Amino acid sequence: MSNIIKKPNLLIIETEKEDFKLNLIKDESKIADIEVNFNIINDNQMDIFLKAEKSRIKYIKLRWNIDINITEHTKILSDAFERAYGDLEWKGMQPDRFMPWYFLKNENNTTIGYGVKVRANAFCFWQMDLQGITLWLDVRNGTKGVNLLDRELKICSIVNLEYKNINSFLVSKEFCKKMCDDAIFPKEPIYGFNNWYYAYGNISEDMVIRDTIELSKIVNNNIKNKPFMVIDDGWQVAHKLNEYNGGPWYKGNEKFPDMKKLAYKIKENNCRPGIWVRLLHTSDKQLPINWRLKKDNNILDISVPEVLDYIANIIKDITDWGYELIKHDFSTVDILGYWGFELNPSKIEKEWSFYDETKTTAELIIQFYSKILEATNNKSYILGCNCIEHLGAGLMHLQRVGDNVSGICWERTRKYGINTLAFRLSQHKTFFDIDVDCVGITEQIPWELNKKWAELVANSGTPMFISANLTKLNKEQIDYLKRLLEINSKQTDIIEPIDWINNTCLSTWNINGNLKKYNWYEEIGISKFIV
Repeated sequence: MSNIIKKPNLLIIETEKEDFKLNLIKDESKIADIEVNFNIINDNQMDIFLKAEKSRIKYIKLRWNIDINITEHTKILSDAFERAYGDLEWKGMQPDRFMPWYFLKNENNTTIGYGVKVRANAFCFWQMDLQGITLWLDVRNGTKGVNLLDRELKICSIVNLEYKNINSFLVSKEFCKKMCDDAIFPKEPIYGFNNWYYAYGNISEDMVIRDTIELSKIVNNNIKNKPFMVIDDGWQVAHKLNEYNGGPWYKGNEKFPDMKKLAYKIKENNCRPGIWVRLLHTSDKQLPINWRLKKDNNILDISVPEVLDYIANIIKDITDWGYELIKHDFSTVDILGYWGFELNPSKIEKEWSFYDETKTTAELIIQFYSKILEATNNKSYILGCNCIEHLGAGLMHLQRVGDNVSGICWERTRKYGINTLAFRLSQHKTFFDIDVDCVGITEQIPWELNKKWAELVANSGTPMFISANLTKLNKEQIDYLKRLLEINSKQTDIIEPIDWINNTCLSTWNINGNLKKYNWYEEIGISKFIV
């Protein structure tokens, strides 16, 4: 085994002023006012600590010089910083590939996992080449070095395990458990309805009530586990269709006169109320300028204590209105200015920092997620979207783990939905409950294609949300969805991706011990390129 639970050969420290390179075979892991310590917990785990009095640290780079065995059968799988964008896959050796959080190396009957435990206080990514393994630890504050003020920071816990004669999917699930031992989950399966993919923000209270009544009919007033009716973007006071989807969030707009009464009406019709928010983007001019990010005055700065209290009060209010599931969205792009697929460590950025420069960006994001969860007082479930999966595990009950599917373009659903389900399925019931996004049923997408997608999600054991104008569906569609929602209300199915080593859009799945094959393509093949 290529074991790395030991002091690395090389330690590179990048500060704002200079870089240091230490050979740990002969040198101490201390230079100037900077000290990096390694604490071996057991054969499979090692903790990394950083201390600096004055130096502002940007990156810590650890290098283990190990001969890496690669054959024609070797495949390597990594995760992503944020959601999947149809880009997760097993690949051969690619030395310059940066692999966020963890990766698996599979060869014949052996799979080795290298990773960091969830909620690391740095953005962590790996690289592997024929001569060794490298772990980058991004401890920046914004784009500047963090000012630790002689504080000792536990950067991360490295985990490294080898599995023999176990298939690669089961290994990926077991390895996720090793990286997260304190996940939180809903008490019962979450499923139901979300209005985004047929209305795209053009919604009203009347539509929500209509959808609730129709959904309740379909599930036959399932008393044991009622479905959720999730109100997506479009309810907030400052909403402008196709223009603005930010806050403030203290009340609804003219189409939503009383959000508390609406939650009550949803419950009256045998569904559970859920709601969408974008917490950090606001047009509220009354908030102080020093609450806002220096680089973007439209975004709140999560390092400001008063901002966290303000966000906590929003969550408390929404919970008091009666909403039992809160989906918070856009925080990664709001905080960092980039979507997950753009978080390339070589990106050149203008310098910026948070108000509080003494914590790493990762620490501040964890603090933000923690505040949201705490503010629910265990009255609501938290569903994160456009969040950092590895930092949110243990702080969110559910996580939207892939980019948007579509109610307009089938190719988005095919590319993003199926890839996400296959390659993030190992995080289900290990990090959180995964949400692979909705089944958007509209006239623009052939029913025969959506029918397959709905069936796969319903039988996946993960939450399924339908998005459709239910009054426009025919009897065949209603009957089919009725059966699938009944299945998904229990989520007892066991599913495994079969052809994931060699396919990014999986066609073969093992569902409850039976192989099921799907054809995801239209007669002409790929009908539209999605970048």
